[in-house]
Order: sequence, then structure tokens, then C-alpha cells
Amino acid sequence: MPLILASASPRRRQLLAALGIPFVIDAADINESRLKAETPAAHVRRLAEEKARTVSARRPQDVILAADTIVVHQGRILGKPRDTAHARSMLQSLRDRAHQVITAVAVARNGAITSKLDVSVVTMREYSDAEMDAYIATGDPFDKAGAYAIQNADFAPVARLEGCYAGVMGLPLALTTHLLTAAGLAPAPDWPHNCNTITGRCCQHH
Repeated sequence: MPLILASASPRRRQLLAALGIPFVIDAADINESRLKAETPAAHVRRLAEEKARTVSARRPQDVILAADTIVVHQGRILGKPRDTAHARSMLQSLRDRAHQVITAVAVARNGAITSKLDVSVVTMREYSDAEMDAYIATGDPFDKAGAYAIQNADFAPVARLEGCYAGVMGLPLALTTHLLTAAGLAPAPDWPHNCNTITGRCCQHH
């Protein structure tokens, strides 16, 4: 019963590999526009489920794992920056403040989809304009929601995290383990160690 990761994200691929379950990648290409009056939580859950449903339609025999991550600041969803100016304005608005990172994980099996949300509160440090511009110049922000990577050691944007480090990276492993186990796939017993190697702090509770 193969596991399919419905995502092209290198971070999700790295995190999922930590669970020790063999998988192949079949990325879902969906419209990620937000529906009118859709809350951030409903939006991110719908996208994860839609990704799982899309890939499940072409691989009905397989277990499909999909995820979607959003950054929510003052009620607004911050997606991936369009350009340098957009990245700068996002990082300026997040600086020295707290925001939410919500990752939805969805698993499709035999036509049924189960999904759960992982919510973390991230407080950014008071980085300087020069640090911010140097980080943007590396190109790292452009495929990241909120224009930053928590794991970027050079910029190190985060001062405090309440929640799941792997979830902020894009795939909360404790929650994912719970969903995959329910779908009949057993993660390797040492997955918390592997997660800790990647993130430096593994949360074993979903």
C-alpha cells in the first residue's frame, strides 16, 4: 500500500522521510484562491483536503498525504511573496510581533479523507532592515508563506515558538504519524529522534 506525498515541497519531503515510511511524490496542482468569507483555518483545511482528493482520484489504491501551511497575521493570510517589495513588507509587518502558523494535514484512503490542523504561535525577533534585505537577497523567502523559513540558520528570524517546529516548517510529524497510523501505515519507532535531528525540538504529541 504505497504512500504518496501530494506535495513538491523539499521541506515536506525531508520531514516525511523522518518517519521511515517509503513514499513517492505526486504533487497536486490546485487553485489555492481563498473563497469569500472563508476563515483562515477553513481555507487551509480545504486546500489540504483538495490536494489529497486530487491525487487520490488518479491513485485510488494508495494512501495520499497532503498538507498546506499558512501564516496568519492580524487576521490576514500571508501567502508566498510575489516579489522583493512584497517580501520586505511581509517581514516588516511580522518583525518583533507574534503571528499564527496553521498547517493542515489530510490523508486520503479508499475514498475517505481525514484532516487535522496544527496551530503554532510564532514570535519574530527584532531583526534590522539590513538583515532583512540580506535575507531577501538570498532568494529563500520566495517559496515560503510569510516570506521566511524558521529553519534558516543565517537569518534566524524567530525569537519564540509555542507549538510544533516541524508544523511551522510545513509538516507536523506527531499529527502526521497519528493520521498515517490510523490509515494503516506504521512509522519507524525512532521517528522522534529523526525529527529532533531535523528540527532540534520534537513534539511527540499531536
